[in-house]
Amino acid sequence: MCASGWQYDRGMSAIPLNPGWDARLELGYQRRGERTVLVHRRHHGPLRVQKPLYPEGEGVCHTLVLHPPAGIVGGDRLALTVALESDAHALLTTPGAAKWYRSGGARAHQQVALRVAERGCVEWLPQEAIVYDGAQARQALKVELARDARFLGLDILCLGRRASGEHFAHGRFGISSSIDQLGVPLWREWGTLQGGAAMLAHPTGLRGAPVCATVLAAGIADTTTLVQALRAALPAGDWSATALPGVLVARWLGQAGEAARHWFAQLWQLLRPALCGRPAQLPRIWST
Repeated sequence: MCASGWQYDRGMSAIPLNPGWDARLELGYQRRGERTVLVHRRHHGPLRVQKPLYPEGEGVCHTLVLHPPAGIVGGDRLALTVALESDAHALLTTPGAAKWYRSGGARAHQQVALRVAERGCVEWLPQEAIVYDGAQARQALKVELARDARFLGLDILCLGRRASGEHFAHGRFGISSSIDQLGVPLWREWGTLQGGAAMLAHPTGLRGAPVCATVLAAGIADTTTLVQALRAALPAGDWSATALPGVLVARWLGQAGEAARHWFAQLWQLLRPALCGRPAQLPRIWST
């Protein structure tokens, strides 16, 4: 319990105990006047944040989430819990690509839990994740939204290190994501990418593309009109957008993480103003 009276959830005990890094990070944001302030931070193990940044004014707190070991190996358990109070706005990203290394058998886990109070907005925009051949890993995202709260999330997966001639021929990478608002499920997705599986090359799967990206936006009143605007503004290609009740989903397939970020930057030009009334401004760290 911090001075503001906000209770922070540490419910990450479901992650199984295996040898490896046990890293946990809790962050809490509060609106104070015109400023969003990082009022709570607690860490265990190698998961930290740098000094909060305000490149677009005091209303949005930009935060860099750091994992100093850089790579994630079998048995590692990473848990990030973020809570926003009413009217707070936070953008979280990472300083570079995440690397899920080859495993001898133990599975690595990453769990991100985001909770947003009334009229708050959280943007979870990590840079791409590189899944090495032979990786055994799972990542999970859980979002809980109050009334009029908003969320924007980005997930870019690079399967194998193509620049080194490596393909994702072995291993397993599990993905799950959920979004609830006022306790009502808006989005559920579970899946597993199996190294070397036929689905990676199948026309109904990834069509042989080594990079896939997903964007989720919740809290937009009229997702149908926004999807139509996206289709009209962005050139046709290996991407799609779908309007669901309360959630907009966009997907992209391609050959490189940099191209995926370029696609997201175009998408964000329309998504962000609709979501939070602010122009798109990519995190500075993405350009370094």
